[in-house]
Amino acid sequence: MEFKPSVLPALIEAVAEAVANHAEEVTALDQAIGDGDHVINLQRGLQALMEQREALEQLDWCAAWQKIGMILMSTVGGASGSLFGTLFVAMGKAAHDQPLGLLGFAEAFGQGVAAVKLRGKTEVGEKTMVDVLQPVADYLLAAANTPTGLQELLPSIDRVAVAGMDSTRAMVATKGRASFMAERSVGHIDAGARTSQLMIGAIAAALATQLASPS
Repeated sequence: MEFKPSVLPALIEAVAEAVANHAEEVTALDQAIGDGDHVINLQRGLQALMEQREALEQLDWCAAWQKIGMILMSTVGGASGSLFGTLFVAMGKAAHDQPLGLLGFAEAFGQGVAAVKLRGKTEVGEKTMVDVLQPVADYLLAAANTPTGLQELLPSIDRVAVAGMDSTRAMVATKGRASFMAERSVGHIDAGARTSQLMIGAIAAALATQLASPS
């Protein structure tokens, strides 16, 4: 199954809705060990994407992802804007000007996550969005080399994201404002990991709907 950028409006809408539905929860997570403005900043970027969603679907994957990245960098601001923006810009550089299959997406996403880790000087285990993004990237790449279809893989992708998000609860934060709390950050889920999981879950669900009801 190959996807074209025409799916982007549905994916952007699903992500914006998921973040809005959990805004209070994520704000509480961020207030516990961070600045408390993660959701507000992220929603500003998502609103900008909503306004550009029809234009984005007219582009090829390279251009669409790079434009998404630049929009997020310029509207979200702070560390989150830089990291989410870097993810998409790097994916755009790795993509090809053609419909995208699972392997192509997995390879592009993996390069995007690698760029996020480099930009944030972050590895798995440091209580950040990388604790969600890297396991999902690893799973996608492994799954892309099996005969399993995308429709069967989508629920597992969300489960991998949830497991990565849950793993941050037991971690000591070493990045950002949360690092100032040191051991006191243990017991709290990282807000960036939660929003990363919400977005991945929303995308997986939206893609499942697309597969079930092809246009």
